[in-house]
Amino acid sequence: MLSNDREVCDMTEISRLSPNDSESELARRMRSILDRVAAAAERSGRSAESITTVAVTKYAGMDEIRQLVRLGHRDLGESRIQQLVQRYEMLKEGAIRRDKLSTLTDSAQDAGNHEPIRWHMVGRVQRNKIKKLVGVVDMIHSVESLKLAEALEEAARKDDTEFDVLLQVNVSGEESKQGVPLRAAATLAEQIGQMEGINLRGLMTMAPYSENPESVRDVFRRLREEFDEIRNTRHCGPGFDTLSMGMSGDFEVAIEEGATMVRIGSAFFEESTS
Repeated sequence: MLSNDREVCDMTEISRLSPNDSESELARRMRSILDRVAAAAERSGRSAESITTVAVTKYAGMDEIRQLVRLGHRDLGESRIQQLVQRYEMLKEGAIRRDKLSTLTDSAQDAGNHEPIRWHMVGRVQRNKIKKLVGVVDMIHSVESLKLAEALEEAARKDDTEFDVLLQVNVSGEESKQGVPLRAAATLAEQIGQMEGINLRGLMTMAPYSENPESVRDVFRRLREEFDEIRNTRHCGPGFDTLSMGMSGDFEVAIEEGATMVRIGSAFFEESTS
């Protein structure tokens, strides 16, 4: 968890939806995604509130991101550090401008609507760019080696902060996928769990691409079994509670198999160059 005194991306008019917003294509896609998340959660015997939906903004323009935030979505993800930092700063600057224009009455009325945006780093983290994430990112999903964990520990010590992280596991064994092999996950999780300045919150995986989500169900099941074993037998602390798995094409199966967090990009946003 990041230090409490960091600047947050606090959107003053976060819940004020214009009629155009409420009827937009993005609003309809968001509603559809959250309905599907809720249905999958119900099938697995859980509530919709137990699942965090991260909107991955890789293919989104800033106007779409701002609109999604106005619609009330708070968890955003990026796969590139530079783009994450830029978008964090742009949203923060917009929030500051709105704060300056707000009257005292407006501020008091909207005080309950200031929930901050939470940024998730879902792509590969280069060790020489870790410093850029300090005070910006809320969770790093892609810790896949002891060297990276050690670099994060050193950055946390220097900046007197903490990082919430997930251990990325390559369940399928694909060479194109990052992540520690499944057989080594428990050992590395135990090592990371003993580090200072790093809160190991759980595991993450990416399933192989398939047009049939059922074909990757076993990948999600195997990671959930590993997650349960680590949580029950290793020294990872009570905060080891997050299982990040499932993307636009397979998130419902992932939730049915125990995911507590899903990362959805293309189902939210159309690919664009903006």
